[in-house]
Amino acid sequence: MLVPESRAVTGPFEKTSGWLDWFDGPSKPAFALPQGAVDAHCHVFGPGERFPYAPERKYTPCDASKEQLFALRDHLGFARNVIVQASCHGTDNRALVDALTHSNGRARGVASLGRDITDTALQDLHAAGVRGVRFNYVKRLVDSTPADELLEIAHRIAPLGWHVVIYFEAADLAELWDFFTSLPTTLVVDHMGRPDVTKPVDGPEFQLFMRFMRENPNVWSKVTCPERLSASGPNALHGERAAYRDVVPFARHIVESFPDRVLWGTDWPHPNLTRHMPDDGLLVDFIPHIAPTAELQRRLLVANPMRLYWPEEA
Repeated sequence: MLVPESRAVTGPFEKTSGWLDWFDGPSKPAFALPQGAVDAHCHVFGPGERFPYAPERKYTPCDASKEQLFALRDHLGFARNVIVQASCHGTDNRALVDALTHSNGRARGVASLGRDITDTALQDLHAAGVRGVRFNYVKRLVDSTPADELLEIAHRIAPLGWHVVIYFEAADLAELWDFFTSLPTTLVVDHMGRPDVTKPVDGPEFQLFMRFMRENPNVWSKVTCPERLSASGPNALHGERAAYRDVVPFARHIVESFPDRVLWGTDWPHPNLTRHMPDDGLLVDFIPHIAPTAELQRRLLVANPMRLYWPEEA
C-alpha cells in the first residue's frame, strides 16, 4: 500500500472524499506495453499543503501525489514517466522536482519558467532531471506571456539540450506559426495541437498541423488525450477494450507519417475534464489502434521518448 504524504488512503489509487473525481480504479490493460515503455505526459499536483497552488491559477486540481503516479506507472506496465509542470503550479517547480528526486532516475521533467530564473537555478533543474520547458497558449488556462520573454527563455535553455513543449488549440496555429518556427530548440506539441475531430482528417485545419510538422523537422507531437478531444466519448469502438474512435484517424495519421517524432502519455490525473474521467487502463488500450504494428509501438513508447529524455541511454 502506498500512502501519500498529506492524506491517508486505503489503497494506492484511492482519494479522500474531498478530492475531484479522477478515476481511482484503473483496469489492467489488455495491451502489453513493450519493455521500457515511457508514459511521456503526466502530472503531479500538490499535495497543496506542502506545494501550494499558484495564486494566479485558473483552476485548482485535486492533489495527485508522486506515490500515486508511480503506483499507476507500475500498475499499467510503464518503466518511466515524463512529468509535465501544469499551469496551476505556475513557475514554482518544487512539486515536480520532488517527484523527479524520488523517482530513482525513472522520471524526467518539463518545467515552467519565467525570465527571472537564474543560471544556477537552471542547472539545478537540469541536475534534478528537467529536460524541457512548457509554453502554454491555451487562453482559458493561462494569461498570455510576451513572445520576447518566451524567446529569451528558449535561447537560454537551448545550450542545455532542452526542448520546448507548446500547448495550443488548432484554431490558433496560423497565428502562432511564425513565433513557433523562430524557436531554437526541438518543439513538442501537446495533444496533436488539439484538433477538432468533428472535422475531416483531410480538412484544412488538421492539414495545416500536418504541414507544420512536415515543414519543420524539429517539431514532434504527443498523440495524447483522446478523452479531451473525442466528441463520441469512451466505448466508441466495437469491443470492451476500445474507445474514442473519432480520435483514432488523427492520431494514427501522425504516427504513421512521423514515426520518429511522436510520443504518448496518459495525462494522469486528467485535470479540467468535465464530461467523464477516463480509465487509464482503457487509455493504454487505445495505443494499438493508433500505432498498429510492433515497430510503431516501440518507436512511440520506447525509442522516441528515450532519445528525447534519456539520450545518454538511448
